[in-house]
Amino acid sequence: MTIFKPTKLGIYASALVLGLTSAASAQEFTFSIQHFLSPKAPAQAMLIEPWAKAVEEASGGRIAFEIFPAMALGGAPPELYSQVRDGVADIVWTVPGYTPGTFPRLEVFELPSVHLGDARATNLAIQDMMDVLSEDFKDVHPLLVHVHTGNALHLSSGNLTSLADFEGLKVRSPSRTGAWMLEEMGAEPVGMPVPALPQALSKGTVDAGLVPFEVAIPLGLADLTEASVELADGARFGTATFLFAMNLDSYNSLPEDLQQVIDAQSGMAIAAAMGDAWNNIEPVGKKRALDAGKSVSELSAEATAEFAAPFDATVARWVEEASGAGIDAEALLSSARAAIAANSK
Repeated sequence: MTIFKPTKLGIYASALVLGLTSAASAQEFTFSIQHFLSPKAPAQAMLIEPWAKAVEEASGGRIAFEIFPAMALGGAPPELYSQVRDGVADIVWTVPGYTPGTFPRLEVFELPSVHLGDARATNLAIQDMMDVLSEDFKDVHPLLVHVHTGNALHLSSGNLTSLADFEGLKVRSPSRTGAWMLEEMGAEPVGMPVPALPQALSKGTVDAGLVPFEVAIPLGLADLTEASVELADGARFGTATFLFAMNLDSYNSLPEDLQQVIDAQSGMAIAAAMGDAWNNIEPVGKKRALDAGKSVSELSAEATAEFAAPFDATVARWVEEASGAGIDAEALLSSARAAIAANSK
């Protein structure tokens, strides 16, 4: 007997079905996975599809998945967290920054000067601290909480060589902490989900966007921008965090042995590999921009030093707000930095 858990927006004709069972009758549970990028995006190719395949195989075909890229189940990217919390989708991959204030502890890893550009190190640090962060995820079952390498600045025209060049720029921000950072740098933050960035750049709604080179690939930013800028030694302007999570009722509907299958393919089991995958794809995105004739540059050490003050001010603002919410923000900040350092190569 197959138990199929439909979603509230259940239109499955456009789904990518990853049925790897030897016989359809072996399936006992079929779960939907929704995310906001295209089916060719690294998030699907590097994380979602391999994870689904591994779970299906490890379950002996008792679990199957249907993947809905580009919000094919309906809704908008900022709704993904509520969709998985409420059971509209069984599993989602989303950006916690799209629901500001919902993940106050996890925000520590978004802060400039905390994440240092190595996705592997920060992914492992997050796993080491999941007990401390757990209150942020009490309404879902997290499968993986991770980062990318960090945000580079991608400009539709011109270039940038110093902090002063941020003055007045309209820049897409991935999160509220990213917006705070941009304000401290003199820029005008514009919050939007990343799928909206190409149109915003082409229409001049924003002058630039903060995204990694990895996301620039599926968005086609090499065709929409003139220059991409990093800090010295490849350091970035903060990062975004990502949540791959399962609805609690969906997870609890599984017998214990299948819950163990899910957990054995999640969290620490894949954190390092996903960090390496995100690190390794950045040069591909840079090469694509260079091949398109665009500028890709690092700021000088002297110019990079100018950003210390606005970065510190951003961190201080987060500490003050998190402390006001009853979080021991100073301890969390220190622990995050120590965990990243301990996991750095």
